[in-house]
Amino acid sequence: MASIKMRAKITDGVTTVKVLISHPMDTGLVKNKKTGKKIPAHFIQEVVCKHKDTTIMTANWGAAISKNPYLSFKFKGAAAGDTISLSWVDNKGEKDSSDIAIK
Repeated sequence: MASIKMRAKITDGVTTVKVLISHPMDTGLVKNKKTGKKIPAHFIQEVVCKHKDTTIMTANWGAAISKNPYLSFKFKGAAAGDTISLSWVDNKGEKDSSDIAIK
């Protein structure tokens, strides 16, 4: 399941990471139009990004984050060719991760 699309580019010593995650991010409050029953909550709870085994960003999310969330952040201390790793875990225990090289 390739749910993560990620880019990382270094400019003047600052690395910009851009991430798009494919996920329904259901709140548990919306009803199915056909059955009238609520769609169970299904959302990402934690996103972690690492550079050289050092955590550079952790996001703790809840049901209020939109479907297919986009995330962007910057950090210093990386070099072109270094690897960035990003992973997420949702409230149902599903998870995914991805690694890319900084350009």
